Amino acid sequence: MCEISIIVPVYNVEKYLRKCVESILNQTFKDFELILVDDGSPDNSGAICDQYAKRDARVRVIHKENGGLSSARNAGIEIAKGKYLGFVDSDDYIAEDMYEVLFNQIIAYNANISTIEMIDVYENRVTKVSNKKKVQLINQKDAIKAVLDSTDIFAYAVNKLYQKELFDKVRYPEGKIVEDAFIIMDLLLQCDRVVSNTEQKYFYYRRNDSITGLAFSEKNFDVIEAWEYNGKLINKVYPELLDSIQRRICWSYFDVLDKMALSDEKGMKESRKQIVNFLRSNFTFVMKNSVFTKSRKLSMIALMISNSCYDLLAKIKYNHVVKKNS
Repeated sequence: MCEISIIVPVYNVEKYLRKCVESILNQTFKDFELILVDDGSPDNSGAICDQYAKRDARVRVIHKENGGLSSARNAGIEIAKGKYLGFVDSDDYIAEDMYEVLFNQIIAYNANISTIEMIDVYENRVTKVSNKKKVQLINQKDAIKAVLDSTDIFAYAVNKLYQKELFDKVRYPEGKIVEDAFIIMDLLLQCDRVVSNTEQKYFYYRRNDSITGLAFSEKNFDVIEAWEYNGKLINKVYPELLDSIQRRICWSYFDVLDKMALSDEKGMKESRKQIVNFLRSNFTFVMKNSVFTKSRKLSMIALMISNSCYDLLAKIKYNHVVKKNS
């Protein structure tokens, strides 16, 4: 038995894996096990996992057939011995005191989930970490609203420490993308207390070879499915959060439409028509909602003019972001 089980799904990441694992093994908090789940990696990642298991008794390795990120996380959950669970993606890394901070918070506040902030890391940019620290205890309703409104708490699986019991009846959905979005509300609806901290301790690596903005597939519709599922779930418990639910669902439609625009997707005319019609029917809601950015409202106006106008604006915004981070 240990305090924390840290689960790392591993697939085709030999270039990044050592930095990730070293950042975990060098934690100031020591009472943990590290579960490396080799999800059928075709490269040398599995062998690297085994090397760490030989060097450090806290490391356990699972070798399995490729099943995807959800399958790998679920495999780790099944064998975890810790009182608490944490997840790290194998191409990311963490600050040396991340789990000490998360653990101290969850104990001090008697919380169900403890969170810290993430920071994006780019290959050709110096990462500036913010020293801002704001710790707050949040009740269930406010935690759910924060996720829906994308403030303070986010749907990511990583950057959190969970009471293991939260996963007694919850698993990541296999075969889906945005798998963390599919279960975040199932987890929060079991929570009375969530503690958040604005310190940036989780380094999310933006890989050049992982940009999905220009590659569209039917899997992208999982985003809409996840948030419509969450919307129905939350509306039963907190109908007063209807505006936040609707905003998040609109965001999911925008997210899919952006990817269609960037990929010049022509083969799903009917699906695109349905998305466009949904967003246009929510024009007034989007324009009056203070959570939507000026940029998003501008794209809403562009969509009301024409599809091509929306597509052009989406590409301009995307190219600006790529140029800024390259």
